Amino acid sequence: MTTTTTSVPPAPSFAPSDTPEEGSALATAHAQLATAAEILGYDEGLHRMLATPRREIHVAVPLRRDTGETVLFHGFRVQHNVSLGPGKGGLRYHPSVDVDEVRALAMWMTWKCAVVNLPYGGAKGGVAIDPRGYSQSELERVTRRYTSEIMPMIGPDTDIMAPDMGTDAQTMAWVMDTYSVNRGYTIPAVVTGKPLAVGGSLGRGTATSAGIVHVTSAALAEAGVPLAKVSVAIQGFGKVGSHAAEIFAARARVVAVSDQYGGIRADDGLDVPRLMEHVQRTGSVVGFDGADPVSNTELLALDVDVLVPAAIEGVLDETTAGSVKARWVVEGANGPTTAAGDALLAKNDVTVVPDVLANAGGVVVSYFEWVQANQTYWWTEQEIADKLEHRMTTAYAEVSALAKREGLSLRDAALVIGVKRVAEAHQIRGLYP
Repeated sequence: MTTTTTSVPPAPSFAPSDTPEEGSALATAHAQLATAAEILGYDEGLHRMLATPRREIHVAVPLRRDTGETVLFHGFRVQHNVSLGPGKGGLRYHPSVDVDEVRALAMWMTWKCAVVNLPYGGAKGGVAIDPRGYSQSELERVTRRYTSEIMPMIGPDTDIMAPDMGTDAQTMAWVMDTYSVNRGYTIPAVVTGKPLAVGGSLGRGTATSAGIVHVTSAALAEAGVPLAKVSVAIQGFGKVGSHAAEIFAARARVVAVSDQYGGIRADDGLDVPRLMEHVQRTGSVVGFDGADPVSNTELLALDVDVLVPAAIEGVLDETTAGSVKARWVVEGANGPTTAAGDALLAKNDVTVVPDVLANAGGVVVSYFEWVQANQTYWWTEQEIADKLEHRMTTAYAEVSALAKREGLSLRDAALVIGVKRVAEAHQIRGLYP
């Protein structure tokens, strides 16, 4: 009898299957995970599992325009990890959306949900479209077609969408309706961030911004600095930045804000309620009287106490981070600081409150909305506000305590907590089959 021995080649050393472009959101996300995995002492196999999306889909989204012309867009949905629960993450409409950006955002959502102790995994979706160039009826058709294409991946117990850049409560209503019509009955819990009339939650629209203020206040309190004594600059005046400016202005001095068209500054403090009216009328902060113009890049370098980057990824990089004069950077956007930018901020003793903690207020109240929808029992606005503040300040205290105990940055501490919770869930559940 002849015995044949088959040799098994050694496993290759870990590297992402598609090496992301240097400085991209995905490269930053991979670098952050690699640091956390090294601190935690995880082996190559576990690191690879944590870095790789569980599943992803790329769909064609054709649109018949109001003119009768047909155009085609590309849409994506990525579920990064579902060890702790169903996927949770926004739907983004932006011309630069691609699968690597969605992978990075989904990964950050995984750690974010874990840091604030939510029973969710991380997911994200997007369509490569500039919503400003299309009518409301055209955006509705895009949304319904995209929802139909990704329907096998989403559901109230599998993957729950929410608004993100370029989408809003109305977008979520279209997603919910499309999903519900195809299932034959109304399913409010398939999305969060919906209008109140169809099962949305009080406090959801300002939750991300309120969470930013809660963690900023907690970080300042540790340094013995009252929020009322600080100056704040906010880059990005969209859903997150504008509401953050409103909330900060009631308790601190907001001296500068900007949007994609430019920025403004007033060292004595901006009249934010009047600024909101100006933006409503004109569509931009530019041209607001009683303030001086400032560019987005100049805003990042202003001599303020707190800088809130609340626009897009990668704005604090090797060319801009070194000029930051703020003592605290509180990340309102996802991934606004690259790995190189992080190193420069650390070198200059700037305290960074990371995105996976700082902007988690939105997903916290999304969770509250999901719970309310599943129970068909609605909470008061004060209940939601109190629960949000408790969840955010508790998470900050846990991250800060670990950072001090182990000599870590707040970012590394937050990622260690988030990555460890996900990895432990994966290990306890075991590997199937």
